Amino acid sequence: MTEIEIIRDPLWDNIRLDPGTLAVLDTPVVQRLRYIRQVGHAFLVYPGATHSRFEHALGAFHLIKKALWNLEQRGDLEGIAQADRDAVRLAALLHDIGHYPFSHGLEEAGLEHHERLGANRLETPELKETIAAFWPDLSTSVLGDLIRGRSISPLQGLISGSIDLDKIDYLNRDARMCGVPYGNVDVDRLLASLTLVETPGGTRELGVLEKGMSALESLLFAKYQMYRNVYWHHGVRSATCMFKRAVRRTLAIGALDPTWLSTATDGALVERLLAADPTGLAQAVNQRRLYKRAVDLPAGALSHHENWPAEDPDLLEQVEDRVASEVGLPAGSLLIDFPSRGNMLGVNLPVRLRDGTVDRLTQAGRPGHLGLPGVAEILYQSARRLRVFVAELPERGLDRVTHLIAMSAEEIRDRLAAGGPLLA
Repeated sequence: MTEIEIIRDPLWDNIRLDPGTLAVLDTPVVQRLRYIRQVGHAFLVYPGATHSRFEHALGAFHLIKKALWNLEQRGDLEGIAQADRDAVRLAALLHDIGHYPFSHGLEEAGLEHHERLGANRLETPELKETIAAFWPDLSTSVLGDLIRGRSISPLQGLISGSIDLDKIDYLNRDARMCGVPYGNVDVDRLLASLTLVETPGGTRELGVLEKGMSALESLLFAKYQMYRNVYWHHGVRSATCMFKRAVRRTLAIGALDPTWLSTATDGALVERLLAADPTGLAQAVNQRRLYKRAVDLPAGALSHHENWPAEDPDLLEQVEDRVASEVGLPAGSLLIDFPSRGNMLGVNLPVRLRDGTVDRLTQAGRPGHLGLPGVAEILYQSARRLRVFVAELPERGLDRVTHLIAMSAEEIRDRLAAGGPLLA
């Protein structure tokens, strides 16, 4: 009889672990996640938000197990090999092993995305050997494809997609630990509504039963609320912008190594930054001396906007320092923030209707059932905000920053090259 270990979790209560899963948990690459905060600098606004990526990985693993059990009870897993089921469980446990310290901020700073790093980290000798010992028929390339969202497995949707269980755990967990009521999802109803649907192309894909539509609505609305009130809270974003600038400048002077950075913990990075950051921003964040808002506008209030501030950190840094100079502030004391999450409320999955037929749910929604996707863009523009954070109030106003956001990256580069004022 296989001996099962039980871990107590504040969100899901008992999480049961078999010996193989426990051995994977005990590898250094997974244990590192204990020391990576799940929601970055949110703890500076919500003091309880000190939970880790390790807890989230356990929660995602637990929900995958529940989802697989429900699918098996419905008969949906017929024809899906045990190795594929094992792979999706392990992928849930390991999906965040490539994360940088402090969550997503360093990806915004221009560093490599964590999914690719995570897939590469599966080749770490101790982790690879442990997987081979307990699952000899399971290759790390299969796991890597699941983590990067490239698998052709019918179960890929459990790891990434409109209703992946990663979202269900982090929304509920982050809300619980932040002490806010926004992220609650009807988890049991949603898990019970998952099904595998045969698509017109003859492949099988994760979908949802019609009875689960309201639970899906709760997931999407929870995501909107958490972005608006937690992930994109002005204090969280101010700390994130300051932290990104500190890391970028420390990398630029060669005092940080990118390879080391990708394997560091929160504490190790803070220690290194406090000793080497040439800007003083790391010390300011550490002491919660955050930049204040000089501009704060919802994206919907802008007549037009481009995405270059979120997509080109090098260009953004040049613009920030030029604008700072024009309004009488020193370089590094003005930071522009316009975060982007284009598919934040995206929906694209099959729905099995009560009469047995299959429809496809997209952003248009479905009359009488799902209204939220139909207003997804409005909600996204409401959650997304253009902010300018400053160390002190500038001598001149920043009203014309909105005109910069309406320009293309090419136009901005031309203005910088010409040497004239950006705010003219």
